[in-house]
Amino acid sequence: MNVDDLSTCLEKLGNPTRLRIYRLLVRAGPDGLPVGRIQQHLGIPASTLSHHIFHLVTAGLIRQDREGRVLRCRANFERMDEVVRSLTEECCADVTDQTG
Repeated sequence: MNVDDLSTCLEKLGNPTRLRIYRLLVRAGPDGLPVGRIQQHLGIPASTLSHHIFHLVTAGLIRQDREGRVLRCRANFERMDEVVRSLTEECCADVTDQTG
C-alpha cells in the first residue's frame, strides 16, 4: 500500500465516530450489519451515520451491498490487512543514522 492510500485510511479512521462504526463492523464479521442496526448500536442520526459511512466506503475500508430495501455494510478485511501490513512490514528494520 502506498503512503497516500495508507494516510487516507488512517485519516478516515482518525474520526471517533468512524472508528466506532468500523470496529462494530469488524466485530460483526463477514456478514456485516444493516445500516439500521449500526444506527441502533451507535445511537446517532441517520444523516450523520450516512456521512461517516460514505467516508469509510470511499477509503475502501467498508463495502455496501443492497439486499432488497436493506443496505448492508461489511468491513473490507483485505483492506484492513493491507493497512496493518503497511504499518508493520518494516518493523525492526535497520535504520541508518542520517543525522551525521
